[in-house]
Amino acid sequence: MIHQLTTLLAEGGDWIKFDVATFSQQFWDNTIEGLAQGSIYALVALGYTLVYGVLKLINFAHSEVFIVGAYGVYFTFFDLGFRPGPTPELAIGELIANLLLACVVAMVVSGVTAVALERVAYRPLRRKGAPRLVFLITAIGASFVIQQLLFIWRGGNPEPAIRLLRPKEVFTIFGASVTNLQVLIVVASLLLLLVADTFINRTRLGRGVRAVAQDPDTATLMGVNKERVIMLTFLVGGALAGAAALFYMMKIPAGAQYQGGFLLGIKAFTAAVLGGIGNLRGALLGGLILGLVENYGQSLLGGQWRDIVAFVLLVVVLMFRPTGILGESLGKARV
Repeated sequence: MIHQLTTLLAEGGDWIKFDVATFSQQFWDNTIEGLAQGSIYALVALGYTLVYGVLKLINFAHSEVFIVGAYGVYFTFFDLGFRPGPTPELAIGELIANLLLACVVAMVVSGVTAVALERVAYRPLRRKGAPRLVFLITAIGASFVIQQLLFIWRGGNPEPAIRLLRPKEVFTIFGASVTNLQVLIVVASLLLLLVADTFINRTRLGRGVRAVAQDPDTATLMGVNKERVIMLTFLVGGALAGAAALFYMMKIPAGAQYQGGFLLGIKAFTAAVLGGIGNLRGALLGGLILGLVENYGQSLLGGQWRDIVAFVLLVVVLMFRPTGILGESLGKARV
């Protein structure tokens, strides 16, 4: 047995290699890129966290809510005159206006999709008192339904890629280049996450969300409209996924595809669990950590290990911290 294990490790040396030199050389580049990617994960993860915090439901169809927003971004820019090819040079005012328009459209499209999903798939189950396993199966089924509707509508081929912003170096950190695109994604994502956190923890509607998350029956007795809170939760989570879709389309030079949200959605869910599902700030922390570890692992082990490293990290963290790094639920979190 020991001999077989030794032989396996020896043979594995051809495909498991630790490139420490490349890791050290690209450390700051990977850090900057990881923060940009992690910001996108965090925005999508917030939708998982909000729904789980209120309903104790893992909404696996949230990845399709995200990809619907990506289609919204694509058609917005296509109608504005952007076409596949070189990135157009726009004045700063026109560029900001176009990005804001695409962001609003994506947030509206994804938000409406999330609300429609709740009304059609989940609300009838709640009224019948269905067990949680039924909700989970329904979420998976709804995910496939949305995918197939997109496939019937647009086909299986990706939409032509549209470059929305030409990356340009803004400044450097320890020799690593920081582009305008990376700055935009990180700053805008953090602002949206700050707005969402403030909304949940500082506003009257947010107190209603936390009340339903903590004790829905008591919250109802105190005059909180539970159905309105649930609808609001799906709307906010969907809108943030739509914003993430814009940043994703800006960062990844590939067009929208009907299955394009699956892997990113799984990683965003991983980020939510990693930080502590049901915890808003845990979603941010988990997303940033996941983005960093992915890029570090890719540099150290090779690109084929990128996804494996991310999920291995989740397993390791949950072995020692089953509730995630922060581990508070939405109903118990305090600011």
